[in-house]
Amino acid sequence: MNVTLDDAAVRRLLRLEELLPAVRRALVDLSAGRVIQPLRLVMDIPAEQGFLFLKPALAGNILATKLITLMPRNAERGLPTILATIVLTDPVTGRTVAVMDGTWITELRTAAASAVAADALTPPGPKVVAMLGSGALARSHALALRAVRPVSELRIWSRNPANVERCAKDTGGTPFPAAEAAVRGADIVCTVTNAMEPVLKGAWLKPGAFVAAVGAPRPTWRELDDEAMRNVVVADSRHSALHESGDVMLSGAKVYAEIGEILAGAKPPPPAGATVIFKSLGQAVEDAVAAGLVYEEWRKKDRA
Repeated sequence: MNVTLDDAAVRRLLRLEELLPAVRRALVDLSAGRVIQPLRLVMDIPAEQGFLFLKPALAGNILATKLITLMPRNAERGLPTILATIVLTDPVTGRTVAVMDGTWITELRTAAASAVAADALTPPGPKVVAMLGSGALARSHALALRAVRPVSELRIWSRNPANVERCAKDTGGTPFPAAEAAVRGADIVCTVTNAMEPVLKGAWLKPGAFVAAVGAPRPTWRELDDEAMRNVVVADSRHSALHESGDVMLSGAKVYAEIGEILAGAKPPPPAGATVIFKSLGQAVEDAVAAGLVYEEWRKKDRA
């Protein structure tokens, strides 16, 4: 049966408590070479200054392809800047088994990867979190980080004060008028912007901070300056970081390890007290396992 699941259905079926361990396993499998996943294909949409991304992955018995649009002007239209569709395919027959809205999957699995990394690379205890960006990913990151660490303070900054106010209200955060003020003294910093030039300076980071660098998925885009990138860099995928991340490529930063290598014990974690940059490019295998969870949950409810 070929099922179609809209955004509302996906939000009902995908649970963070199941997604976090699934993303953790997926990142370990990716680093161990148990996932078939090429680099994403990217096509420009010049009239809208937008992009279409095509991301396939084969992970065990899950074959998934995600199509994502990044349309920066959607913020002015009251629409998400990132929209996505995921196609699940039977890896034996090639038959399409499900087509689902991928918007919530993208938002939640991205945040889940950051939370998995934060859980592995930060000490226990309450954290001050600075969110640079006030869109959907800021909201999902607030949710996922609270699942792995107590958040004593959530600071929200972006270039749009109205969006900051809305995001702060939705997440229980505090609006900050300047990025530097939000970052100073923060234990965890998340950069979840559409920036093409750095919005985070390394000079603002406290020693031992953890940065989830989530935006800037193109070779010419930056969210972090060179000083920030001189810290310990851990990537979701070394190959992706070296070919797609402007933060890594333009700074000349060295990737210390993949997060999957650290989670599996194949590489030691960074030294205690080190400032860590987790460069997340958003791997297709994360979408695949998330879509697999949605489909299996739908099958359970359909049989009930």
